[in-house]
Amino acid sequence: MRYALVLGGKRVRPFLTYAVGSICGAPSKALNHAAAAVECIHAYSLIHDDLPAMDDDDLRRGQPTCHRAFDEATAILAGDALQTLAFELLSDEQLELPAARQLQMLQVLSRASGGRGMCGGQALDLAATGKQLTEAQLSQVHQLKTGALIQAAVQLGVLAGHDEAQLYFDDFSEFAGWLGLAFQVQDDILDVTSSTETLGKTNGKDEAANKSTYVQLLGLEQAQVKLAQLHQKALQALQRIPYNTQLLENFAEQLLNRDH
Repeated sequence: MRYALVLGGKRVRPFLTYAVGSICGAPSKALNHAAAAVECIHAYSLIHDDLPAMDDDDLRRGQPTCHRAFDEATAILAGDALQTLAFELLSDEQLELPAARQLQMLQVLSRASGGRGMCGGQALDLAATGKQLTEAQLSQVHQLKTGALIQAAVQLGVLAGHDEAQLYFDDFSEFAGWLGLAFQVQDDILDVTSSTETLGKTNGKDEAANKSTYVQLLGLEQAQVKLAQLHQKALQALQRIPYNTQLLENFAEQLLNRDH
């Protein structure tokens, strides 16, 4: 569990929880638990995603994947345990939040992780292997597989915040939705433009597995145009929020211009 959780990574999701929660005046204890919970879900999903039954990958964050470092049974159990740890963290009575708000946070993370979110997206992705998806179908896969947890990370930050911040829940959610989809478009671009050493995982994996990607569907140049359009939509959503969101704007800029 520790190997998968702290080995490295960009920490995109916990950063968003902390950043949005700080903007919304959330108590630090609630943010610590929420950020850790969302990263536990992400780490568990990577363990399972790398298994032979799924993407069958040997590298993650520049290191052997969990089932290679240990074994498949241990990797499955570590993923399962990280998933349950996430909900243990969010249900802690010490979060300094109203019980109703805490329950909302549990529901948000549960929905984003399950059949209507990340797991559903992974199932669609596996079913689409070897098939040509439309752009709408590809968008649905990525909104669920990748976008749902990024959106949940932002929503947890809002829900941990003061009452007034709840008025802008939908605007923060829209920002996260566009950011999550843009993040995946950038991943598709990097899969063909960056090296295995830079990425910390095997490059060209999607093409080798005959999976639909934005680059495969639109071409590299148009995928880059799509990325820029989604970035602008994310920024437009932020502009409707009457708080200082400069940190989120800067983060989006950095995230969508990364090389790994």
